[in-house]
Amino acid sequence: MSSRPDILAIDQFPPAIKERLESLFTVHQYEGIEALSPYANKIRGVATGGGSGLPRPIMDALPALEVISVNGVGTDQIDLEDARQRKIGVATTLGTLTDDVADMAIVLTLAVMRETVLNDRLVREGRWPTQPLPLSRSVTKKRMGIAGFGHIGQAIAHRAAAFGMDLAYFNSRPRAESPLRFEPDLKALAEWSDVLVLAVSGGPRSANMVNAEILDALGPDGVLINIARGSVVDEAALLSALKQKRIAGAGLDVFQNEPNINPEFSTLENTVLQAHQASATIETRTVMGNLMVDNLVAHFEGKSLLTPIL
Repeated sequence: MSSRPDILAIDQFPPAIKERLESLFTVHQYEGIEALSPYANKIRGVATGGGSGLPRPIMDALPALEVISVNGVGTDQIDLEDARQRKIGVATTLGTLTDDVADMAIVLTLAVMRETVLNDRLVREGRWPTQPLPLSRSVTKKRMGIAGFGHIGQAIAHRAAAFGMDLAYFNSRPRAESPLRFEPDLKALAEWSDVLVLAVSGGPRSANMVNAEILDALGPDGVLINIARGSVVDEAALLSALKQKRIAGAGLDVFQNEPNINPEFSTLENTVLQAHQASATIETRTVMGNLMVDNLVAHFEGKSLLTPIL
């Protein structure tokens, strides 16, 4: 690049990624939309996370915007149609976080079904000698339904197969390359499943797709695992189902309104909660951050984006 393009950083990035951005670009850290005006006309690129995206008011305030590089795979917080009309390139870090996110789905499944968090607390509180510990449930040979069967859903299935689990999936279309059973109806998949794992994309199409009807279909012995987006689940319905034991438990890495989640979740013993940590390993976040930067570099060098969405 012959110059240092001005970019807007929506999120905070790890020190090494931040240092690399600042070595290549003139970086303006987002501090609220009212603070944009002194430099908004100069911003040609945006570096952001999958959860933060680029809300429409910020996007509208950047008339010179050429490219949005996402440190993640989520684009539900970006108006892709507007980006397409404005000929703004959009890239994600697709393919870099598949394994770690799939691992988290299995971690949550095991943690909920084997009561590991509850048992840890009972041991730490010194209650092991005096309180009968709960029996947990085996994962082996249980039925896992996976809603969303892209790269992450398929990686979850691969891991679950090692436990001898029976597998089926719900998706917008069947995957001809997969030998697993395709179930076109989410409610039917929930009725069949002991564990229902959500690996669908966020956005309007999937908003609140897991509602009271789906949870009741999952039933009192069923477990819900969400490593997708908080918007996929009707949280009021989920909290009601958990409190009333209409489902057995839930393992949740994502929430609506995160990080300011509904405090009722923390009162429930039949949940295992994570702070959107599925891809949060040193290895994956380093690869993701560098790919986010590489996409910006490619654009400003006049090359094609490496992992484009638009």
